[in-house]
Amino acid sequence: MTSLDMPQLLALAGAIGWASGVRLYLVILLVGLAGFFGWMPLPGGLQMLAHPVVLAASGFMVFVEFFADKIPGLDSLWDMVHTVIRVPAGAALAAGVFGADNGAMALVAALLGGGLAATAHTAKATTRAAINTSPEPFSNVGASLVEDSMVPASLWLAVAHPVVFFIVFAIVLVLSVWLIRKSWRFLRGLVNRVRKIFSGKPDPGVTPAFQLKKPSSEDKSHV
Repeated sequence: MTSLDMPQLLALAGAIGWASGVRLYLVILLVGLAGFFGWMPLPGGLQMLAHPVVLAASGFMVFVEFFADKIPGLDSLWDMVHTVIRVPAGAALAAGVFGADNGAMALVAALLGGGLAATAHTAKATTRAAINTSPEPFSNVGASLVEDSMVPASLWLAVAHPVVFFIVFAIVLVLSVWLIRKSWRFLRGLVNRVRKIFSGKPDPGVTPAFQLKKPSSEDKSHV
C-alpha cells in the first residue's frame, strides 16, 4: 500500500480539520476504519485511530450524535457543549496528518485545521440555531442528514481527487461564511425581539433567516 503524496496529505488535513467542526466522532471513526481495513495508508500521527478501542469509542459516540443532532433544541445544546471540543480536536487531527517527522508542516496544519474546524462549527451551530426557530422538525433532520453525508464525501474526495477537493472546498468555505452572516444576523434580530417583548415594547417581528424573495405588491400592480 503506497503512502499518500503531498497534495493528498494537504487535502486530507483540510478535510479532517473542516469535517471535525461538523462531525468530529464520524471523522475519527471513518479515518480509523480506513486504516484498520487497509483502505488508506494512515500517516503515523493518525495510526492510533485504527486501534479497536478507539474505533469502539468513536462508533458509540457517532451513534449518540446521529440521534442527538436530529432533535430540535438538543442539537444546539450538543453544538454548544462541543464548541470546546471540536476546534482543538480538529487542529490536533490535522497536525497528525504530518506527524512529528515534519514539525513545521504539522504546526501549519494545526493552525489551519483549527481555523477550518472553527469555521465549520460556527456555520453549523448558527445555521442549526436559526433552523430551530421553525416549528416543524423536517428541515432540522434534513440539514443533519446533509451534514452526515458531507463528511465521508469530503474525506474520500481529499484522498481520491485532491485537486477537485480544493475547488469544492473553496466553494464550501465561501458558503460557510455566507451562512454564518445570514444566521447570525437572524439570531441577533431574534434576541432583540425577545428583549423588546419582555421590556413591554411592541413586537417588531423578525425576518426569517432563509426565505425565497417574493414579488412585492408594487411589482404585481404593473403586471
